[in-house]
Amino acid sequence: MKHDLARELYKTWRNNSKRSKNNPVEETRERVEDPQLLDKVLNDLVSNRDWKQGIAEGTLFTEWEKVVGAEVAQHAFPITLVDGKLTIQTTSTAWATQLTLISKSLLQQISSSAPGALVEELSIIGPHAPSWKKGLRTIKNHRGPRDTYG
Repeated sequence: MKHDLARELYKTWRNNSKRSKNNPVEETRERVEDPQLLDKVLNDLVSNRDWKQGIAEGTLFTEWEKVVGAEVAQHAFPITLVDGKLTIQTTSTAWATQLTLISKSLLQQISSSAPGALVEELSIIGPHAPSWKKGLRTIKNHRGPRDTYG
């Protein structure tokens, strides 16, 4: 007969928790077998593992349209959030310029709409330019076909 390791560990944990009266985890249930509300279990999990900031940052990315508005979200989207610096890529250089001009108010709007997300600075970039470093006649670590301009 196979041993179910998870079941054995659970039984050991349950027996030890019943024996030790100085358990640091306060149990609000009368018995370990009693069900708990899923909301309470998830809130405890998030707070014990210190996931609040990560969830807030993920919410900023998923709820981007609600945070900045439909028109801005149509032309700009977040790329990364590293060390409090949010990088936003736009669909054109004109939108990058516009968002750079209103970056202070945009940062305030993001901070008020996404509490818990640590956004201290915005980096707004335009669309990626086409690369001329591809093809049969390219040389690694050298300039591209437009090297005669400068």
